[in-house]
Amino acid sequence: MNHPWIVYLSAYLSIRVHRARTAPSRGASAVEWVIITAIIAGVALGLATLIKTLVEQKQGDIENSFGGGGGGGTKPGGDE
Repeated sequence: MNHPWIVYLSAYLSIRVHRARTAPSRGASAVEWVIITAIIAGVALGLATLIKTLVEQKQGDIENSFGGGGGGGTKPGGDE
């Protein structure tokens, strides 16, 4: 996928994994941080998707309650 957040997350995690593999004295701690970061990022991405979906649903509900939204209409006192 080419979504900017996914590209960023992939690059960030690959850097973290590389650091974890090249630092032998801090390896276990770094791997734990990578896992924690991945979990937090996954939860954040999931929540963002959920919120976006809910907002779009509410937007659709509001548009439907107004008959589809901006249909143009006529000017007051005009012949259009």
